[in-house]
Amino acid sequence: MAALLLFIVFLAAIAIAVPIAVSMILGAAAPILLLEQGGSITQLLNNTFSGANSTPILALPLFILGGVIMAEGGISRRLFDLFVYFVGRLPGGIPCAVILTCLFYGAISGSGPATTAAVGSMCLPFLLRLGYDRRWCAGLLAVAGGLGVIIPPSIPFVLYSLATGVSTGDLFLGGILPGILIGLCLMAYAVIHCLRRGEDREQIRQQLAMLESKGLIRLLRESFWALLCPLIVLGGIYAGYFTPTEAACVSVFYALLVSLFLYRTIQLRDLLPFLRSAVRTYGGLAFVLAFATAFGRVLSLTRATDLIEAFITNHFHTGIAVLAVLVVIFLLLGMVMDTGPAIIILAPVLLPTVEALGIDPVHFGVVLVCCLSIGLATPPFGLDLFVAGNLAGEQPLAVARRALPFMLVFLLALSVITCFEWLSTCLL
Repeated sequence: MAALLLFIVFLAAIAIAVPIAVSMILGAAAPILLLEQGGSITQLLNNTFSGANSTPILALPLFILGGVIMAEGGISRRLFDLFVYFVGRLPGGIPCAVILTCLFYGAISGSGPATTAAVGSMCLPFLLRLGYDRRWCAGLLAVAGGLGVIIPPSIPFVLYSLATGVSTGDLFLGGILPGILIGLCLMAYAVIHCLRRGEDREQIRQQLAMLESKGLIRLLRESFWALLCPLIVLGGIYAGYFTPTEAACVSVFYALLVSLFLYRTIQLRDLLPFLRSAVRTYGGLAFVLAFATAFGRVLSLTRATDLIEAFITNHFHTGIAVLAVLVVIFLLLGMVMDTGPAIIILAPVLLPTVEALGIDPVHFGVVLVCCLSIGLATPPFGLDLFVAGNLAGEQPLAVARRALPFMLVFLLALSVITCFEWLSTCLL
């Protein structure tokens, strides 16, 4: 009864548009105040404080700040130019260069909307000059931007780690091959689309001639520091030089060094707006994290997790069947809920159940994040969809229709990732 009351109050609060953080605290307080179960109000407050008083949580605002600095520092332009140089003359090469830039930029920003904004603001005008359809380009950017939350370092993986205790480093490794597979599938569709619909090859040759006049050595020199960033951050973690939280701090200082002194694309007076932007992004998420800890403790005390585990194990008897059902649920939730709150709420509730069925916690985290990354490009509340629509000057629903083939290809790759656990675990 206490567990049922908790979920009823929580879902009712969400249904009437109460913020996620407030909905969680109302749901957690309901069984305590009405049924005197699930602990006490004092315990609830202590758990809320402990949820915010965590060293690993510092990685989130630091990765966000590092991504903001790199986006404003013009790193995406240098990456795009390099990829266009290598693949631009191939059929569909320019859209493939956009996907490659999103794939690699995701290893810098760790955020889907940040990847869509940084890559889209630079690539979209270039694509339009070459004659590509505006809505199709926006759909490409909306879906490819989701790679920013799969390729490490990923902010959703940090959230999953905070919510479940699974190693952040293992999650980062687990996301590499699935992210690459999804990127390759998106590029395959882009090539097929361009072969069927055609491209303005004369315009492409003219633009490539201008780019190639710089020479490969100059392009490599300009993009070298951008390419080095993920190697420093991820290499430092896996070599044992620093923890993921310390790596987030390193990414901020590296972004400052490169943007201020090497590329000279920002100035010291720009840092205060960057800090404000990072705080605005993280501020609401910080409350969700704090209240999620209290919410999870009350869930345990009311035995809600045991009830969920019993229901799933009684109706589904294999890990792959459970994952298939959960993928559908995650995809639906991704349409109406932001990635961060969805992970914080779902991961600690479902992880004990999937582990009981023999599913690796890293694999479960990768599948969860991949599902929610599609949600970033799906209506009605996909953030990447709104970002890409604003950049293109198009309505989000119009962009969503042109993004549908990319989402179907993404789902095909997700099906492979879900069925073959080794894609997430073979690098561990």
